[in-house]
Amino acid sequence: MKTSNSLWAALCAVVLVFSHCSAPDKKEDKTNIQKRIAMNKLVKDHHSYSAPNESRVKHLSWNAEVDFETRIITATATFDLTNADDAKQVIFDVKDLTDYKITVDGKESAFELGEDNPLLGRALTIPISAETKQVTVAYKTSPDAGALLWVDGEKPFLFSQSQAILARTWIPCMDSPGVRYTYDATVKVRKDLLALMSAENPTEKNDTGVYTFKMDQPIPSYLLALAVGDVEYRAIGDRTGVYAVPDMIEAAHYEFQEMDEMLVEAEKLYGKYVWDQYDVIVLPAAFPFGGMENPRLTFATPTIIAGDRSLTSLIAHELAHSWSGNLVTNSTWDDFWLNEGFTVYFEMRIMEAVYGREYSEMLALLSQQGLISENEEILSGDNPEDTELKLSLAGRSPDDGMTAIAYDKGYFFLRLMEEKLGRERFDKFLKDYFTAHSFQVMDTERFIDYLMANLLSEEEAKELDIQAWIYGKGLPANMPKIDSDKMTKVDALAASMTDDSTVSTIPWGEWKYQEKVRFLSQLPEALKAPFMTKLDAAFDITNIGNNEVLFEWLEQSIYRDYEASFNRADKFLVSVGRRKFLTPLYKAFKETGRIDLAREIYKKARPNYHSVAIETMDDLLTK
Repeated sequence: MKTSNSLWAALCAVVLVFSHCSAPDKKEDKTNIQKRIAMNKLVKDHHSYSAPNESRVKHLSWNAEVDFETRIITATATFDLTNADDAKQVIFDVKDLTDYKITVDGKESAFELGEDNPLLGRALTIPISAETKQVTVAYKTSPDAGALLWVDGEKPFLFSQSQAILARTWIPCMDSPGVRYTYDATVKVRKDLLALMSAENPTEKNDTGVYTFKMDQPIPSYLLALAVGDVEYRAIGDRTGVYAVPDMIEAAHYEFQEMDEMLVEAEKLYGKYVWDQYDVIVLPAAFPFGGMENPRLTFATPTIIAGDRSLTSLIAHELAHSWSGNLVTNSTWDDFWLNEGFTVYFEMRIMEAVYGREYSEMLALLSQQGLISENEEILSGDNPEDTELKLSLAGRSPDDGMTAIAYDKGYFFLRLMEEKLGRERFDKFLKDYFTAHSFQVMDTERFIDYLMANLLSEEEAKELDIQAWIYGKGLPANMPKIDSDKMTKVDALAASMTDDSTVSTIPWGEWKYQEKVRFLSQLPEALKAPFMTKLDAAFDITNIGNNEVLFEWLEQSIYRDYEASFNRADKFLVSVGRRKFLTPLYKAFKETGRIDLAREIYKKARPNYHSVAIETMDDLLTK
């Protein structure tokens, strides 16, 4: 794609990772761009102590024993290294690990633990030489390891959540998204439980409780995953299937029947699925996210099992990560939008292919609604720069960047390019992008470089205003418009509601869940408990089985003083650990003068939550 010298000069100013830049008015200059991108030189990640340009992990062999009684994993991690010619040390990220014993090429070695940082943990520094082939770290995890949640019961459960920087709490690692490596593992668990990882997995228990795993494709540490529980497996297609506890396996198998079709449509869009198998495990309700895109084994919340397959866009999202995120990975957490913005775009395309344009547009409208709201909230807060796609998270938790900005502002930026340039042209660019950068990392500046070299002219970049989208605060004026006749009708009906309205005329039973959520969110602010009472009497919304609708109903009920729903909110908050639901509901109680009630509920619920959720709720409810 042709670019002019003036735009090229502007781009050179922001491409900090390259040592030189020249005007692209000659063909060989664009060739140089491709070479520099292919070199994939790692930028410094301020959320990792590791120095991968000196010594980098290329393979991990992990041998572990899981003890539910002590809540400790005892393990050895053996790393095969690639070293620079002048390498003198290898540095791993660790947090709350104990009982270290280090060997270098089979010989016991000294090591140094750096100062403990509450956010980053410590640097584990081991002396090596350029000729060092292998380092082994024996260690134990803490019972309170941040990545791990131990769920009690006759059949206990354990699962990990490594993203963003929690892998270091259960495996010493170079805990940066920019460092990829292959791995194998041997894990010993109770004989009545099954162990699974983000790797090739067993589909049934054995008699020994010892399971072996292999991941031949290189992945970053945040995609290391472990789950141990009394789970069963059901195949859906030749390459797809689901794991769940026995009393949920049939419901999960039914709910995810369209996974195979989603995989086929995804491949039609952007190329072959390279991870061989795509399975989903339904985790306990304490899982803090909707899903986690661990390669070969998506972790999913049970809150998406609605009985009618209505919430499976989450599966489309996690599947899309098999290309955006898992295949081409953000170099640092400052570039998180390259992971999530691309994934939301891909998710919407999968949903359109499987369910139709009207359905995907309703999803897009809800995303835009949430984006506008969160954008306004962030702009009025302490860090308005967090509304920029390119983040600056040094000294802060990467979780601060996990907002609708990365997901939905990123999505609408890509959608804008598709609308302005044409779907055929944009699809070719995106497919080529995934192919050209498979198993590599990408940062924002290099993406701009690639975008200008392969898609946009200077005139197109100016018209799209890509600088405002990527480096500007807030939402640009050329935000794509969503066209949904169904949602337009829902909005009109919601706006017409008064305390005197006859709610029996509302076509509640005919609506998709998106229409129900939209209707509740668009009701006039003046409508309070009396109107909510009528709605609940007509449609029994407090007891609805769809958790997205239930969440919206409970949030609206709190703000509209419908106290009859508060017991349901209490039970929901105690039984569900998904942060997307927890934060707004506790916040609603707090903002309506019910902070004591929020704290009372949280006191009961906190032991059930993962550390990711606890950190957020502690901050929200102690201020």
